[in-house]
Amino acid sequence: MEGEIMGEGEILGGGEILERTRSLAAPFVFFIIIAFQFAAKRLQDLKRGASKTDKEMQLRAEIKQLLKDAASYSQPSTFAQAAKLRRMAAAKEKELANYQAHLTQEMKLSYDLYLKVLFIVKVIAHVVIILWFWSSPVVYVSQHLVQPFGRLLYWKIGGSSDNNVRVGIIPWLILCSRVSKFVCRLIK
Repeated sequence: MEGEIMGEGEILGGGEILERTRSLAAPFVFFIIIAFQFAAKRLQDLKRGASKTDKEMQLRAEIKQLLKDAASYSQPSTFAQAAKLRRMAAAKEKELANYQAHLTQEMKLSYDLYLKVLFIVKVIAHVVIILWFWSSPVVYVSQHLVQPFGRLLYWKIGGSSDNNVRVGIIPWLILCSRVSKFVCRLIK
């Protein structure tokens, strides 16, 4: 018996299995590309907006309290105490600035490492996908839908068949990358 038995007695021939694999290739590649795009965007967002730590909030509260206390000393006789509190607040602000600079540098280094690792994994995934689908079309699109750009889409695949353009992996990856970047910009 030619073919393979799938599920509840359904018989699929070799061509039908290949066709089913091709029909899943386009969404598979798209979801991989969009997952990498979302991961990179999330890391960029985390890198930009590092959360405030307890120490930072405590220093801000101390500065605010010192400035409030200094403002309450408005009499000429309490000017020295107010100046002392303002100097203490300035010292705390300097401490806060140093702490934030140190924390920002640490966060930047760690997120940069994650972004580099993500980039390397992304490149490896792209290479594997390209090698996997290099000589076969990823998706078939009706020729009248892509009339002026048909030849660009079947690069390295060769022509069209039955009024359908066979889209190669390189144009599909470019299209998926552009669409996923657009979708990531829309979702905030």
